[in-house]
Amino acid sequence: MFMDFKEQYNKLYRYCYFKLRHREMAEDVTQETFLRFLESDRYKDTGKSMQYLYTIARNLCIDTYRRSRFQISLDSEKEISALDAKSAVSPPQDNLVTTLTLKAALDTLSEEERELILLRYVNEVPINIISELVGISRFAVYRKTNRLLKQLETFLKE
Repeated sequence: MFMDFKEQYNKLYRYCYFKLRHREMAEDVTQETFLRFLESDRYKDTGKSMQYLYTIARNLCIDTYRRSRFQISLDSEKEISALDAKSAVSPPQDNLVTTLTLKAALDTLSEEERELILLRYVNEVPINIISELVGISRFAVYRKTNRLLKQLETFLKE
């Protein structure tokens, strides 16, 4: 299976940032994930390189979070604005309102539910890979993501 490493790097960075809420730690974990992935022979013949990549990233995020001696702030507005600054253009007023509304909708979800939404719709990870990563069936992933989308849609309509 051919994998676009640049695209996967960006997606894994978003995933690590989502888990750690700290830019530098997310960058370090993303780099370490790819180093371990490329040094290992386990992924080459299995055809499950994306699952393996996300499993490495997830485990490294957990280890990094446990090792950190300081409390990572859940209020990471400075980090988000730094990421927006890198995209070169500040969002227009309508886009800002939409962003804040979407953030409020996502805040109604649990951490696991937000992770499912991130993996499936932001990083576009296939359902079968998500199911192996989180340890539930493909059908359960499908049902949960559909339920979450309806829940978000209801919140946004209000």
